[in-house]
Amino acid sequence: MKIYKVKVNGKVYEVELEGVTESNKTIQTEPAKETKEQPKVENVKTSDGAPVLAPMAGTILDVKVSVGQKVKKGDTLMILEAMKLENEILAPQDGVVQSICVTKGQSVASKQELVILG
Repeated sequence: MKIYKVKVNGKVYEVELEGVTESNKTIQTEPAKETKEQPKVENVKTSDGAPVLAPMAGTILDVKVSVGQKVKKGDTLMILEAMKLENEILAPQDGVVQSICVTKGQSVASKQELVILG
């Protein structure tokens, strides 16, 4: 093991590195941490509904609607944080919220279903 000092954006960090030789090509890593069980999601029915998809990967900061609620085109359904910016997810059409597929605090991928509107 060797310890190096690295300067990044004017701040100095100490980094410990392990050398890897050609005869020893494996690096031991720590086991993955257990993931928290996701809270249960409200679901009513999902058939014949129009899914609202995440425009980008991020974290759900707030869910502004509930199952059975009527929404109009342009109403805020939820707030998605991506790259330190809060993005409002708006209803693309009038309808009734049939299903909420995510929960507050959940990380979502791009194009993941967030809400089903009927």
